[in-house]
Amino acid sequence: MFDFLQGYDLLGAFWVTVQLTVYSAIGSLVWGTLLAAMRVSPVPLMRGFGTVYVNIVRNIPLTVIIVFTSLGLFQTLGVSMGADQFTTINFRLAVLGLTAYTSAFVCEALRSGINTVPLGQVEAARAIGLSFPQVLRIVVLPQAFRSVVGPLANVLIALTKNTTVAAAIGVAEAALLMREMIENEAQLILISAIFAVGFICLTLPTGLFLGWVAKKVAVKR
Repeated sequence: MFDFLQGYDLLGAFWVTVQLTVYSAIGSLVWGTLLAAMRVSPVPLMRGFGTVYVNIVRNIPLTVIIVFTSLGLFQTLGVSMGADQFTTINFRLAVLGLTAYTSAFVCEALRSGINTVPLGQVEAARAIGLSFPQVLRIVVLPQAFRSVVGPLANVLIALTKNTTVAAAIGVAEAALLMREMIENEAQLILISAIFAVGFICLTLPTGLFLGWVAKKVAVKR
């Protein structure tokens, strides 16, 4: 029943999906944290930039962003992300697009965590002479991250599923292989079931593990 799978690199396609998820998650966490810091910054220009970025990016379909990275950045502006091979360029552009999109949701999740930190702690930190970046790094962000592990887990799971959009620019991940297999094989239900199980195997353990972490590191008020 599964003989038709021999001609396809199923594990390789899911490995590309995992790589897209990991690289995009790291980039989104870094850029999303910076955006959250901007959104609570006392500097109006930074606060305005963070607000505009989040409100614009999270309301643009991810497919539009991914296609723009290929057609706009690469084919029009010649941005190759330091790569020579077409497949590598598309992979890096997909990571860039996923990072730009997901970081807006990371920012909002983290900002909700920042709002849970008691104002008195912030005022006490400023009273002893800490600067705004020091208050964020030492007092606010550690507590904020602990309180939003659950929401960040949901963002990570959504990111894993959103990697399927990278197929729009030819990245050889799971969704692209599934489309190819459906076109070549008369096994629509079986192929769909295989890829559904594959994504469940990626997302379900992640959600369970991060849910357990969220309970362990939750801030006791």
